[in-house]
Amino acid sequence: MGKKEISRRQFVIKSCAGAGSAWLLSNLPEILLAQEHAHQAAASPAPVKLDFFSPEQAADVEAIAAQIIPTTETPGAREARVVYFIDRALATFSSDDRPAFLKGLAELQSKVRKRFKKADRFSNLTSEQQIQLIKSIEKSEFFELIHTMTILGMFANPAYGGNHNEIGWKLIGFETEFLFEPPFGFYDRDYEAK
Repeated sequence: MGKKEISRRQFVIKSCAGAGSAWLLSNLPEILLAQEHAHQAAASPAPVKLDFFSPEQAADVEAIAAQIIPTTETPGAREARVVYFIDRALATFSSDDRPAFLKGLAELQSKVRKRFKKADRFSNLTSEQQIQLIKSIEKSEFFELIHTMTILGMFANPAYGGNHNEIGWKLIGFETEFLFEPPFGFYDRDYEAK
């Protein structure tokens, strides 16, 4: 039997299960607040005010997130607007991660200048150049942070922000109906409402 191939998108989804779950549970109330902020920012017709990132940093973070969950035949992290979730997370419940995040962004910018002399920012590189640089940092604490936060912003309840228009849910086939009628499946086929 041959090995079953999985897509990059499936790999990203499956990779968030372990470490991300523990982090998610320990920060749930603050995550919900960050999602609410992101929801309001995404729904606002006015330009969004970032709480933590400069506009240049936000563009770089959005570009990294877009490489983690890229736009293909389906929408990705950019369309899900995960940058607003990440910005709010670093401004609130994940503030302890600010030094590692800022250090990671600075190191990434340094690599941009060293490898691509004419480039001024990560977000201005081609997709191929961005992937090349991301591969060079994928074992860093910074990449782990942005990877986890990107996935949270992509698949969280859209009522709180991120996952704009249920993009993430549609990708994984999540049913948005929160109340199901019995019988629910084979395990309760003989169920009778009383």
